[in-house]
Amino acid sequence: MDFLFYRKIVYDEPKLRKALKRYVQICQNKKYAQFLIAKTIPVEFSSDTEEEILWKKHSKAMIKFRKRLKEIDRKNEKLKFAELSLLDLKLNLAKKMLEKCEFCERKCRIDRRKERGFCGVGSESFLSSEFIHMGEEVCIIPSHTFFFIGCNFYCVYCQNWTISRHKELGFFVNGKQLAELARKRNETSRNINLVGGEPTPHLHTIIEMLKYLDINKPIIWNSNMYMSEKTMQLLEGLVDVYLADFKYGNNECAKNLSKVENYWEIVSRNHLLGFKSAELLIRHLVLPGHVECCTKKIMEWLGRNFGNKVRVNIMDQYHPEFEAFFYKDMDRRVTTKEMEMAFKLAKENGVTNIEP
Repeated sequence: MDFLFYRKIVYDEPKLRKALKRYVQICQNKKYAQFLIAKTIPVEFSSDTEEEILWKKHSKAMIKFRKRLKEIDRKNEKLKFAELSLLDLKLNLAKKMLEKCEFCERKCRIDRRKERGFCGVGSESFLSSEFIHMGEEVCIIPSHTFFFIGCNFYCVYCQNWTISRHKELGFFVNGKQLAELARKRNETSRNINLVGGEPTPHLHTIIEMLKYLDINKPIIWNSNMYMSEKTMQLLEGLVDVYLADFKYGNNECAKNLSKVENYWEIVSRNHLLGFKSAELLIRHLVLPGHVECCTKKIMEWLGRNFGNKVRVNIMDQYHPEFEAFFYKDMDRRVTTKEMEMAFKLAKENGVTNIEP
């Protein structure tokens, strides 16, 4: 279908506007993407400033940002970028974190300029591909999607395993190059969609891209939501929508199928943090044999914490890939009965803002 058809879609669905109101307004050029507003907040610092002091400056600057965001949203005034801004400070902090990496909650704490942690990503970023994606949620397409190489999860059923497990070499990109790619597709895209693999290991490169980017596009962080609290702090003021996976309803399933610890505590925390600073479009991929242990718990939690305030996509796209054939129930598709139960659980818990 022609791109122009999607660009003419009127966002008049009440539930969509309830969950993604600001995103819609950015798409309609009635509001500014948050990263552009971050560039208007002046901050004084130098590259050799101690990290602890930088974080204090960041906290103070974020107070100014939150106030400024409300002012600009109300007035929609023309932006004036600072010579040295909050976004520059975020980039500086991300580069310092790279030296003892704790971008995600694995917290390998290695110097990624010299070695690689679990994600397999060094200090340089590589893309598998970038293109206009027409297979995402309707309110997102056409989406300019960047598929980064590497991931901090090891999902045994990963459908992008050649990307997440570095079976593809990809091509090198820095921030300037990413910004240029975004500009080239500006006329045919509704947003900038950062995914992988996983975008988290590429935090420093992505912030650098935003430093050189000047187009008003919503930034979508398409993620497993296993970021550290420090990363969540840096993403506040940059991300407009968290396209957020909620995979498991307990830690045991997460450890067994994705090799991560403390999944529930970390991912539920980050969904709550994301909701405070941006908008959420939550994806739940229904897994075969995991409706009771995972889907049920997730829908109960979403109902208690969000109700219909966030958009939820209950997905039936699971199919066996990678190492799934070695795990119980994971060697099959989900059944019609399992999907019916997933939607029933959502309705029972007040999770009614469902992607069609």
